[in-house]
Order: sequence, then C-alpha cells, then structure tokens
Amino acid sequence: MDPILIKAFILGIIEGLTEFLPISSTGHLIIAGSLLDYTGDTASVFKIVIQLGAILAICWEYRRKIIDVAGGFGRDPKANRFVMHLAIAFMPAAVLGLLFHSVIKTYLFNPLTVAGALIVGGVLILVIERRNHQPRFETVDDLDWRAALKVGFAQSLAMFPGVSRSGSTIMGGLVFGLSRRAATEFSFFLAIPTMFAATGYDVYKSWALLHAEDLPVFATGFAASFIAAFFSVRWLLRYISSHTFELFAWYRIVFGIIVLASAFGGWVNWQDH
Repeated sequence: MDPILIKAFILGIIEGLTEFLPISSTGHLIIAGSLLDYTGDTASVFKIVIQLGAILAICWEYRRKIIDVAGGFGRDPKANRFVMHLAIAFMPAAVLGLLFHSVIKTYLFNPLTVAGALIVGGVLILVIERRNHQPRFETVDDLDWRAALKVGFAQSLAMFPGVSRSGSTIMGGLVFGLSRRAATEFSFFLAIPTMFAATGYDVYKSWALLHAEDLPVFATGFAASFIAAFFSVRWLLRYISSHTFELFAWYRIVFGIIVLASAFGGWVNWQDH
C-alpha cells in the first residue's frame, strides 16, 4: 500500500477515536502528524476533512433525535427549546473563533504547546471529578439557557490546541449541573454545529489547496475517521455509565509528560516537525 495512504489511515483512526473523548483530537493529530512527517498545507486540509468524517458519525448515531428535532422545529416547543440551547451554546466559540482563529493557528499549533495543555487539562479533570457533583439536569432536554451558555463558554476554551473540545464541554457541563450522560451527549450535539462551522470556514480558507489527486488520501482518512468515531462514541457512553473521567485525565498527563520529556531529553526534535 502507498505509504501516504497508510499515514492517512492512521491519522483517520486517531481522529475518530479521540474526537469525542476528552483527550484532544487536535492535539493528537498535531503530534501524530509530526511523528509521521505529514505536515504542511495539504496535511492541514486533510485534517479538516477527517474531522467531517467524525462529526458525520455523530449525526448517524443520533439520527433519530436529529430527525425528530428537525421535523418538530417551529411547532414543537421541546424541539424549539433544544435548538435554541444549541444555538446559545454555539455562539461563544463562534464569535471568539472568528476573532482569534488565525492567531491561534499561527502561534499555538505545535506539539510542545499541545503537551502543556494536555497536562493542565488532565489536572483540571481530576479536580472537577473529585468535587461533590449534584446534577440538576439529568438529560439534554432538561437544560435551561443559562446552563447552555455556560457550557458554550467552556467549549470556547478548546480553541487552545490540546485542551479538547469534548473535554471542556463535558467538564463544563459537570461543573454547571449536568449529569454525566447529559454533559457527554450535549457535547456530542454541540459538536455538530461547531465542527460543521469550523470545517466549512477552514475549507473556504483553504479551497485553493484542494486537488483532485489528493482524493484517495482524503477518502481513506475520512472513512477511517467515521468508523473509528462511531465505535468510540458508543464505547464512551457505555464507559461513563459506571466510571468517571479520571482515566482520561491520567492519560492526558502521562502523554503530555512523555512528549515534553522527549523534547527536553533530545529524543525528538519537535521544532523540526
């Protein structure tokens, strides 16, 4: 098999497995892309495309809910409320993303920055999980607009690569009164408008970099991402029914320390990647 297709497959699997876990898919793609020597403009567009594969897995997994909301929007108060809360939660990241997108992409997308964010995020997850958690909202349909807005601001922290969009929204949800399952599922649903908007914006900005000869590579990564994300989401929902998120916190901390140690120990010269 063509080596570039193997890289595309590996990165697609990584994207799908990590996108909805609180461990930062962007951080993992930056680090894995550096190690696989798959960087540059084409690689940046590729990473955008495979994110779309992951989000479509969520759309498929929750297709019944999405169809019900779409069919009831405008006439069903429950559907209207759900859409309004998603819109409210989406706005902070949308506004801040437009303001700071270029700066963040230019200065913060590097393995060492990601490693630091992984460690800090892991510590914060441990702190949040060890608080006394008394949920006020058992399902995503129970939220009020204030909680949705607070979770939206929590999501905006994920603009810093390595923080994790799913991690910030899930942990934000727990802090602001959502049950463990409601926080996780609201993170999934909020990913739909957030990631479609981010992907659309990135594709628009990178349109000139799209070439027909790259289609097999993009298709391989897209398919791998979709399949991996589908199984990752189902596993996560089963896992949180009887576990906390502390496992992911320790994983983040250990992984971040390994990356930093490899840099300061001279094992990997990350500046060359």
